[in-house]
Amino acid sequence: MIENPVLRGFNPDPSICRVGEVYYIATSTFEWYPGVQIHRSTDLVNWELAARPLRRASQLDMRGNPDSCGVWAPCLSHADGRFWLVYTDVKRFDGAFKDAHNYIVTCETVEGEWSDPVHVNSSGFDPSLFHDADGRKWFLNMRWNHRGRGTGLNPAHDSFDGIELQEWHPERGLLGEVVTIFTGSGLGLTEAPHLFRRDGWYYLTVAEGGTGYDHAVTMARSRAVTGPYEMHPDVHLMTARAAAGHPLQRVGHGQYVETPEGEGLHSFLCGRPLEGGFCPLGRETGLARVVWGADGWPRLEGGGMAPPVAVRAAARRRPDGAVHRSFQGRAELPPEFQWLRTPYPDRLFRLTGQALRITGRESIGSWFEQALVARRQEHHAYAAATVVDCDPAGWQQGAGLVTYYNRHKFHAALVTHEAGVGRCLTLVSCLGDWPGEALTFHGTVPLGAGVVRIEVQVEGAAQRFHVATGAEPLRAVGPVLDARIISDEGGRGEHASFTGAFVGMVAYDLTGRGWGADFLRFDYIPGA
Repeated sequence: MIENPVLRGFNPDPSICRVGEVYYIATSTFEWYPGVQIHRSTDLVNWELAARPLRRASQLDMRGNPDSCGVWAPCLSHADGRFWLVYTDVKRFDGAFKDAHNYIVTCETVEGEWSDPVHVNSSGFDPSLFHDADGRKWFLNMRWNHRGRGTGLNPAHDSFDGIELQEWHPERGLLGEVVTIFTGSGLGLTEAPHLFRRDGWYYLTVAEGGTGYDHAVTMARSRAVTGPYEMHPDVHLMTARAAAGHPLQRVGHGQYVETPEGEGLHSFLCGRPLEGGFCPLGRETGLARVVWGADGWPRLEGGGMAPPVAVRAAARRRPDGAVHRSFQGRAELPPEFQWLRTPYPDRLFRLTGQALRITGRESIGSWFEQALVARRQEHHAYAAATVVDCDPAGWQQGAGLVTYYNRHKFHAALVTHEAGVGRCLTLVSCLGDWPGEALTFHGTVPLGAGVVRIEVQVEGAAQRFHVATGAEPLRAVGPVLDARIISDEGGRGEHASFTGAFVGMVAYDLTGRGWGADFLRFDYIPGA
């Protein structure tokens, strides 16, 4: 069976395409570097991370981008013997403007060196590229309207001003006039356009209803690529808006693809809320089978609009196992890890042959140079541990283990130094306080000599840190902490939180001297 979600833990906005027998899904990475995750599968059940293509400063530099900005809604396609990747770099979140710049990069192989970007436009976000049968290419994106009430084309939300389309040529750029082809349903917040062609019709998939529990996949079609487009008779192809209690919520934003046999599939994003309605794993990727009716419209196989948790397939999902990473002898960072914003990781960390040395830069709350190397939380229950060798000179230096969502949602256990105590472990949180980002301290624990092992155990809404030095056994430190903070719904909430929970290694040096810490290993162990 296809067990949804197929990509677990912060993999939103799935753009899917097939090349021969191989399927690819590209997902948003927002402020995490390198940009865009591309997973690959031959059976639709088991997926592997194939590439993160935006790896150079010329392709992506997000220093200064606010939380949940950066790379929004990539679109991956294959035509003319190469892959085409379209993406937005969003530079602003709050206020009337978005400052969203749309680019295209290409490569003959997913794993290869992708081209420098070509800037297409900056009129809105969620771009896509449609390759028509006649060889023409069409660029789509939602248009952002900053002018306020009564100015937009969909009164449900004025800023979401419809889906615009314009012809684009690889050498000549944008051609002809911009056409607004779709302004959405009454649900509004119309974004994430994707086009495909079938039986003489152009079908348009969009996301609507925002990124929360009203999210939906809406469809329309036209005989001409430029419209006019008629709405699906059911309006939505997928949504869980009326399916309270369904394990997959916040369903929306996906793309259609066909198997080699002509069967229809549609990707979607979803959240899996725990009791109390919080999604620590962020928005994940699922797949649903669709069937075509006599009226020429697709609907979910089995009926209804809430996608199933399990879908028929010819393979079985491989079980998740513990991941143990020693940094000794490694020349590259393990593939599950990312960092924040900067295209210059050598200023943040390097592999010495013995350890991962993280150079302390700015604070945990920085939008510029935050020395945090982390991986996604992929399970509702897990344990993560690291071993750190460091000797901070004062309280302005620290290194340790952090569960992190963004600058106002984190818990950290940090090896630092306090006068009168010496080297110690300090527990600190930012409990969703925005815009103040006030810190809450949970106590200080003296540490003995030697390397420090720090572990966090997370189970649903609760988490707790443990520590040991030298050959000591691990002991629990500090209180049980509220893991609900490290979720989409924590702090500012789901409509300003588009990523997911991470756990990782961090160092900072607020003196500006570049003090560093050596991390010897990192373990991630899924729970029951």
